Amino acid sequence: MKRNLIWVLIMSPMFAFAQGEWNQKFEQLGTTLPTANSYRNASGAPGVDYWQQRADYTIAAELNDDNQSLTGRETVTYYNNSPDNLTYLWVQLDQNMRSKTSDTPLVEGSEMKEAMTGKQVLNISRDYDFDGGFKISEVSDAAGKPLKHMINKTMMRIDLPKSLANGEQFVFNIAWSYNVQDRMELGGRSGYEFFPKDGNYLYTIAQWFPRMAVYDDVEGWQNKQFLGRGEFALEFGDYKVRLTVPSDFVVASTGELQNADQVLTKTQKARLAEAKKTFDKPVMIVTEAEARKAEATKAKGTKTWEYHADDVRDFAFAASRKFIWDAQAVQLETKTPMAMSYYPKEGNPLWEDESTKAVANTLRTYSKHTIEYPYPVAISVHTASIGMEYPMICFNYGRPNEDGTFTDAKKWGMIGVIIHEVGHNFFPMIINSDERQWTWMDEGLNTFTQSLTEKEYYLEKPLKRGEAKLIVDYMKGDKEGMRPIMTNSEQILQFGNNAYGKPAAALSVLRETVMGPELFDYAFKTYAERWAFKHPSPADFFRTMEDASAVDLDWFWKGWFYTTDHVDISLSKVKWYRMDIPENEVENKSKKAKKSKISAEEENKNLMDFADEAEVFTYKGVNEAAESARASEFLNQVDDAAIKSANANRNFYELTFENKGGLVMPIIIEWTYEDGTVETEFLPAEIWKKNENVVTKVFAKEKKVTNIVIDPNEETADVATANNVFPRVEDNSRFDQFQKGAE
Repeated sequence: MKRNLIWVLIMSPMFAFAQGEWNQKFEQLGTTLPTANSYRNASGAPGVDYWQQRADYTIAAELNDDNQSLTGRETVTYYNNSPDNLTYLWVQLDQNMRSKTSDTPLVEGSEMKEAMTGKQVLNISRDYDFDGGFKISEVSDAAGKPLKHMINKTMMRIDLPKSLANGEQFVFNIAWSYNVQDRMELGGRSGYEFFPKDGNYLYTIAQWFPRMAVYDDVEGWQNKQFLGRGEFALEFGDYKVRLTVPSDFVVASTGELQNADQVLTKTQKARLAEAKKTFDKPVMIVTEAEARKAEATKAKGTKTWEYHADDVRDFAFAASRKFIWDAQAVQLETKTPMAMSYYPKEGNPLWEDESTKAVANTLRTYSKHTIEYPYPVAISVHTASIGMEYPMICFNYGRPNEDGTFTDAKKWGMIGVIIHEVGHNFFPMIINSDERQWTWMDEGLNTFTQSLTEKEYYLEKPLKRGEAKLIVDYMKGDKEGMRPIMTNSEQILQFGNNAYGKPAAALSVLRETVMGPELFDYAFKTYAERWAFKHPSPADFFRTMEDASAVDLDWFWKGWFYTTDHVDISLSKVKWYRMDIPENEVENKSKKAKKSKISAEEENKNLMDFADEAEVFTYKGVNEAAESARASEFLNQVDDAAIKSANANRNFYELTFENKGGLVMPIIIEWTYEDGTVETEFLPAEIWKKNENVVTKVFAKEKKVTNIVIDPNEETADVATANNVFPRVEDNSRFDQFQKGAE
């Protein structure tokens, strides 16, 4: 008997282990994720031995407006909190992606088109003379003694005089300079925009100083080269920065201004003090009239602005004599950070009306869903054709026409990018993931939380990403043009869809359909609280979401994040049954269902439409059904007559679902009854556990069903809605069918 049973299990298609088909979508991630340890435990939290490095910076730099260059010197204090002895340090030189020896143009594909813009031709010919990249003039220890170092493109290795042990720190100096590029011509995350009508420059400066690479328990040194797309992995630290600029410039920066008495007028200081007490609308620190006056003449001298920032992973600033500046306070649960905007007159009236308001709304929503915003300020800076984020400051597009008019699309685009870039303060500036490796961990999580902000404060704004239905076109596309979400930044094919849209849609499905808002929000906030000011990995996110909710989500991560499968659940068959009741038992309670013989052609038609009459099934009593003493003993425990009576008038609908897309999802069924009422049922994704391809389930209904729709509210990103309705309709529109049923 045992041998026979084993043979049946092996040969049965349901248990086809040899082909790897059984339950593969519900296998636990197991060895796919890194093994939990004392640094990162199995719950997804930092372990008892979790550690991370730290780097503090003291920087002095000067921005030259005559030749668009920057010169700087920094002292870095590096703390080794790891259990390892380090013999060298890696420093990031991101400006070197613009050097003449950069790999970036060599690894970018290009192709000819029938019509080419000047910028497209320039990108191919590289026919411009720009001397980019860092010019390193000094690398020395705390005493000024030169340190041996080696530059490998965008990375510099500093060889230590002796190994750096756990608990020790090393102080070194770097002096450098570089030419700031014309961002409008050469592109980039930072640079300058030139305004030919008034002859002024607006600088948005980032990746401007040599920065420590991350050394952690996951990657060791994260020293992957910067090619331009994969962003940054950075250590937290304290910054003391002195920025020397033309004396008529206004500087917006990461951190808090330390020398307002030296750089602000008495009027500006008074306005700033007023803004710190104003919560309902922005206060103008520098008005448009004042900015217009400043840009009309150019001062000869310089002024030094000093900013300090604690516990930040990076530092950026913007500077121009063109800046209008407004600010207001934002009341959070326990903190009152400042929301600020800096923008040239070319941004008005749109920026004065909307920017700081959007900053404030973002801080409120993100603080609710993650952690309370911990920094003293959040800044939005306007310049053309950009959306880029840094701690406490971001650079954003959204420029009206020259006459000040703008379309709704321009307004919503500008508000959307401000929410998104300010939101990056949380992902990854605070919840500090490795952007060079996993773009989705900051872009995807941020895009999802952006959608929550827009739905809370901007209901009239068209949502671009963050709902299931918004990713359908991508997911039903050619798989050759896709990569799984779990793909390195430089290898992603459709960057916006893969790193922003799909993970945001996945989290929306997870919140609204799979887990429900209450469970999801608690788990998501737990992840943020656990990993604030730390370095989370994908496994930490996946494990925390399960740990804090008691929901097994391995199937979800596996399908949405590790494959390019899509959702296509087809309602392929519907059969209607009623109980066969003998004539002498009818007693005017109901019309007896009829047994009828139908042809194969009629049977096939009935799979796509409701039959005129229900098929019948015969109810077996205890004596008829019992095939063994054990079965009889069990069945005698139920009230057979009561069961038969209760179900005599019920309609039984046998539904067959096919998983055509490969991505398993919950099944949401909307029933429309003969009397016009509607009911929705939810089947968890685990319905597919025993057969991932086809599932059949019977539903008992008191009323006759006239219409069935699967996923009626487009919650699951199903790419083929025509097979979601029953009866089928020729125009393939389930909404028309839904309306017909409702009538």
